[in-house]
Amino acid sequence: MTGRNSAGILVYRRSASGVEVLLGHMGGPFWARRDAGAWSVPKGEHPPGEPAETAARREFREELGVAPPDGELHPLGSTRQSGGKTVTVWAVEGDIDPRDVVPGTFEMEWPPRSGRVREFPEIDRVAWFGVAAARERIVAGQRVFLDRLAERLGGG
Repeated sequence: MTGRNSAGILVYRRSASGVEVLLGHMGGPFWARRDAGAWSVPKGEHPPGEPAETAARREFREELGVAPPDGELHPLGSTRQSGGKTVTVWAVEGDIDPRDVVPGTFEMEWPPRSGRVREFPEIDRVAWFGVAAARERIVAGQRVFLDRLAERLGGG
């Protein structure tokens, strides 16, 4: 049990074809050539003393470089991912143009054991997906948030 906590915001919008959600493709060399299971709710870790909602708003801005949409945050609850991290997510209705996103970065040694530290975007791209398409792309441990959003919006 690691006790690590992460919080995020799932932005959704209604379109003629149904509900769409905004997901971020995880950055860095490990995820570069992956699609299925490589997308995530914009989120990040926070210390135990920081309220999860505060962290979710901060992490959204840090990861995407834009503020989360104005509007009421609707809790989608928490889930424990396979690595032991507890993820808490809120949903908010809004519209963000993926072209406005300026992702935050992280540093890591790459290639491994090379002694060279390189900088990579935390999220290398964002896109809108219908819920069914999002289910195919999102990290498996976060699919529950799509189910909870659909239930909240009356989509089953």
